[in-house]
Amino acid sequence: MSQESSKGALYAAAAYASWGLFPLFFKLLSQVGALEVVAHRTVWSLAFVLVLLAVMKRFAWMRELLSKPKVVAAFAVSALLLACNWLVYVWAVQNDHVLDASLGYFINPLVNVALGFAVLRERPRKLQWLAVGLAAAGVLWLTVQGGRLPWVALTLAFSFGIYGLLRKIAPLGALEGLTVETLVLAPLAIAALAWWSWQGHSAFVIGDGSTLLLLLLAGPLTAVTLLLFAAGARRIPMTTLGLLQYIAPSIQFGLGVWLYHEPFQPTRMIGFALIWAALAVYSLEGLWTSRRPALQAA
Repeated sequence: MSQESSKGALYAAAAYASWGLFPLFFKLLSQVGALEVVAHRTVWSLAFVLVLLAVMKRFAWMRELLSKPKVVAAFAVSALLLACNWLVYVWAVQNDHVLDASLGYFINPLVNVALGFAVLRERPRKLQWLAVGLAAAGVLWLTVQGGRLPWVALTLAFSFGIYGLLRKIAPLGALEGLTVETLVLAPLAIAALAWWSWQGHSAFVIGDGSTLLLLLLAGPLTAVTLLLFAAGARRIPMTTLGLLQYIAPSIQFGLGVWLYHEPFQPTRMIGFALIWAALAVYSLEGLWTSRRPALQAA
């Protein structure tokens, strides 16, 4: 592996490990409502990326963007999807659904395959279809056993899947894209925070110093993790990135079972096992496909 690839793998692994450990951070903010946490996350992410852009002197792209209303509209949609993903994720962590959140990110790669077929007219290979079918069977099993759809997992998987699809075809990089998305969301977030403060319900009014510090940190943590991911994704093959992405839900799963002791009945394990089998098929097929040209050449 080249030095650049090694760096890329390290950056991507650090990003996924950070996402996996996010439940530890958001559990510390359980006394603040999920909607307010997302509002703070939006405002302080925007402040952080604007400072970064100022230091790097990278504002020229904004003038060009204003002449492309379709691109702005696409980023408005991706911003709403990102806000939805953040809100459901924070709510899940604060309300003891870390296992459901981990399930969503286990399913996400297979949702990407289905979206690629439905939207981009990509042709999944036979083993990829098998993986999608196994994952669907796992979701169906969890639905039957729980008596309801695993809505947290499905909302996280599809919101992040569609978000990733939009970002894949977007013309902006990670830093610029996050700037536009938080700019779109910031007016709503600031208005909500002002209203809650005026009503006396905001953490600004009733929170202690440690709570306010954690809310301020939510922005830089979000932005730095996304930038690490972008730096890694540019340097390593998609197959490697696809394998590394299981770091995050694996850590979340471990936290949910062994740290937070969320209920995990034996019957539920069957649904997770089907989804893990799907991921194994998907990953092994991806590895084989990526190495086949080299093997044939040899």
